[in-house]
Amino acid sequence: MEWKLFADLAELAGEKRVAVDAEPGDTVETALTALLDSRPALEDRVFDENGELEDHINLLRNGSNVFIQGSGLDTVLEEGDELALFPPVSGG
Repeated sequence: MEWKLFADLAELAGEKRVAVDAEPGDTVETALTALLDSRPALEDRVFDENGELEDHINLLRNGSNVFIQGSGLDTVLEEGDELALFPPVSGG
């Protein structure tokens, strides 16, 4: 599985795409844990002081927010899924 990272998350990780050890049948949480294990600098940006996912972080599977159109972190991964993690986008 591979994560696409955007904005400051890509900067913290050192790259825009990060392959992780997660397979179809695993959950989004498994893939997220694998990402944070390989890129620990992301943890403080992704989780709050209580270990909860920051409200402003968007976590997508195939372009859909897993908390709106899925089962949150319990969403089961399928072959070919595209995972993305990005902070809020603001314009000006």
